Order: sequence, then structure tokens, then C-alpha cells
Amino acid sequence: MKSFILVFKRSVRQLASRRIYWLTMVVMPLFCMIFLTDLLREGLPVKAPAAVVDYDRSELSRRMIQSLNGAQMSRITAVYDNIGDARRAMQRGEIYGFYLIPENFQSDLLSVRTPTVSYYTNMAYYVPASLLYKNFTASALYAKADVLSGLLTDVGVDAEEIVPLLQPINIEVRGLSNPWLDYAVYLCNSFVPAIMQLMIFLTTAFAVCQEMKRATSPLWLRLAKGSVIRALSAKLLPQTIGWQIMMLFMLWWFYGKNGFVMNGSWGWMILSEMMFVLACQGFALFVVGVLPNLRLALSVGALVGVLSFSIGAFSFPYESMYGSIGVFSWLVPVRYNFLIYIDQALNGIDVYYSRIFYVAYIVFMLLPLLVIKRLKRELLNPVYVP
Repeated sequence: MKSFILVFKRSVRQLASRRIYWLTMVVMPLFCMIFLTDLLREGLPVKAPAAVVDYDRSELSRRMIQSLNGAQMSRITAVYDNIGDARRAMQRGEIYGFYLIPENFQSDLLSVRTPTVSYYTNMAYYVPASLLYKNFTASALYAKADVLSGLLTDVGVDAEEIVPLLQPINIEVRGLSNPWLDYAVYLCNSFVPAIMQLMIFLTTAFAVCQEMKRATSPLWLRLAKGSVIRALSAKLLPQTIGWQIMMLFMLWWFYGKNGFVMNGSWGWMILSEMMFVLACQGFALFVVGVLPNLRLALSVGALVGVLSFSIGAFSFPYESMYGSIGVFSWLVPVRYNFLIYIDQALNGIDVYYSRIFYVAYIVFMLLPLLVIKRLKRELLNPVYVP
């Protein structure tokens, strides 16, 4: 026990004295949490700037422009005389899209012909462009319904009979799990844990490989009475405590302070975050055991951490990934963190159905045992390879 305390105190001094740990373990996570929740306070981007090219300049086209400008997700900032000006404004980044109303638009509709309206969106900015696309589509449908309603009224159809004719099927859309369609709920609960995973990978690998780089790992092991498990546990315990405090703060910040939905058990969510930290550290130690070199271990940890934003399967379903790439989504801890979040926080289902994800955490924790002997040899005989 005394040797464990000695290594623990030594690790605490190292953490407190190096600013890199404060940056990665405190500043960066807090910045990401606060920045993302403040950036997405409205839930979705609102009032995206858009424009209209109005070749018709009729009463109906003016009503359509008013409808577009009144929509929550769009704001008409300009009305152009030709498509060239609108395209150049979109290329300069002044607008995310524009709506093209052709000549004779109103007269064609009143003559029961089918005019063609076009809308152009800059899909390089995927989220605002997609929202504008939906607004443009809805506006076109409203205009069509407005004209048909007027025509039916002119031929003597009662107002009560017009609605069933225009909309014979009543469509009711109900979003599950995130019924508010709040982008902040989705992004914060996927992006921030992925950032945490990346930082845990890097700090764990850095702490261990620095000992080998500086040739202090034999002294470290002697303080631990030659036990590599005791040495690693005592050295990483201060980091574990720090990261778990940060994960608890994340839960409070999202679900307490900002009111994100929590339909399940706080206890199971807290357990998930505690195990998530240990799983990430276990994965990082496994990488260090396979590649006991500071540069290589940090490179692989950073690569896996960054790729997790794509292959973690919280932004793109793994079933649709090309070839066998989807398999890799199951090889990173953040994937299971996201699945537990969906089951417990959003859906509030019985933890029995999430049990395999908690077991996956344990598998990651045990990964270092596969390379523990190799890691001990490298710690006893450190060779720095620049």
C-alpha cells in the first residue's frame, strides 16, 4: 500500500506541474461543453440568409417571398433581378440558397398549367442548406394550395370542402427520442464524449510513454515494488479521478443546467461515464503496449480518436458504411457510450437491454492484460526512438 501511495503522489505532482495536463483535462473539455451548448442554444440554425430571384413580380410571387421570410429557418436578405447575381452572392457566402420564381408563374397557375419553380442551395454548408431546402419546398406547396383554394372558391366549392380536396390524407409526423428536433441534444451528446475519448487516449499514452522517453520508468517500477499493475494503477488513478469528475460535470451541465432530456436512470448514466473513462484508458494502454514509443502511441491514439467522429456511427449508420468499415465502429469505446446514452437517457428502457454495452466497457478495461508482459519489459529497459 505504501508503494502505491508513493507512485500516486508522484503522479499527482506531475499532473499539477505540467500545463499540458490542465489544457487537455480541464480547459479543452470545458470549452467544448460550454461553446457547443451556447452555439446551439436555439436547437437548430435559424434565420439562415437566403435570396429570391423573382422573374414574375406578381401578387402571388410577393406572397411567396413573404412566406419564405416568415419561416423560422430562413431570412430573405435580397431579391435579385437575375440568377447570375444570386449565384455570385451564394459563392461569396452571403446567402446559403436562393429561390427562383419563373416568368408567368401566377398566370400559369391560374390557367391550371404547371410552372416550374427552382431552388438552389449551397450544400457545402449541409445543415443550413438542408433547412432552406425544406422551407423552399413547403413554400412551393403553400403557394400551390393557395391558388387551388382560390380557383375552387371561384367555382362555388364551400370552404369546408376545400381542405379535404387539397389534403386528402392528414399526415402526422412524430419524432421519437429527440422530439424537439434539437440539434444541440444530438451534437453535444456525441461530439463532446468523442472529444473526451480523444483527450483520454492522448493523456494516458503521454503519461506512460514520457516515463520511457526520459528513462525514468525503471525508477517508477521500483517505487511500485516491481509490480507493473500497481505502477500503472497508481500512476493513472489521478487522471482517472480527474476525468471522472469532468464526466460528472458534463452530465450535470447537459441534463441539469441545460435541461437535456433524461428519461432513464441517472445512476446507470453515471456508471456509464465512469466506465467510459476506464475503457478509454484501457484502450490507450493497449496501444502503448503494442507500440511502446511516445510518437507512435500518440499518433495512433490521435488517429483512432479523430476517426471515431466518423466511424463511431452516431452521425452515419454503420450498416450503410462501405464494405467492412462499419465493423470498426464497434472497436472504439465512444460507440458504446453513445448507445447507452440513446437507451438510458433518451429512450429510458430497462438496463437489461444495454447490458452488452457495459460488458464492452469491461472488455476495453481488460485489454492491457494482453500486452502487460511486453509493457513491463519495455518499462524496465526503455529505449527512446526519436
